[in-house]
Amino acid sequence: MTEKIRVLIAKPGLDGHDLGAKYVARALRDAGMEVIYTGLQQTADQVAAAAMQEDVDVVGCSILCGAHLGIMDKMMKKLKETGLDDRLVIVGGCVPKSDIPVLKSMGVAEVFPTATPMERIVAFIKQHIANKE
Repeated sequence: MTEKIRVLIAKPGLDGHDLGAKYVARALRDAGMEVIYTGLQQTADQVAAAAMQEDVDVVGCSILCGAHLGIMDKMMKKLKETGLDDRLVIVGGCVPKSDIPVLKSMGVAEVFPTATPMERIVAFIKQHIANKE
């Protein structure tokens, strides 16, 4: 791949903690990806609009507030509605193991719980994007 992988990191919902999202954004940038960070308390509409405007390959959502199922249901519907359902969607944060299959059934490619090694996230994104080409 000659072009940089473009990743949108979003903080949907009312969660006000973004240290982890910024840490992931930095790790992805250090791995050679182009990262766009949307900031706190984004709606599904705002995230989809930013993903479209920035023409990203990956939409990463960081959710720590426990509302990941409702938020990602809205997010996945909005991405489909805007024609972005072919993008790699990943979720990070406080997600119980029992909710991971539910998120994947919505179309989320992978879930990275809190404390996932950055190398695993980087490798997953690179492998998925390389396989897509």
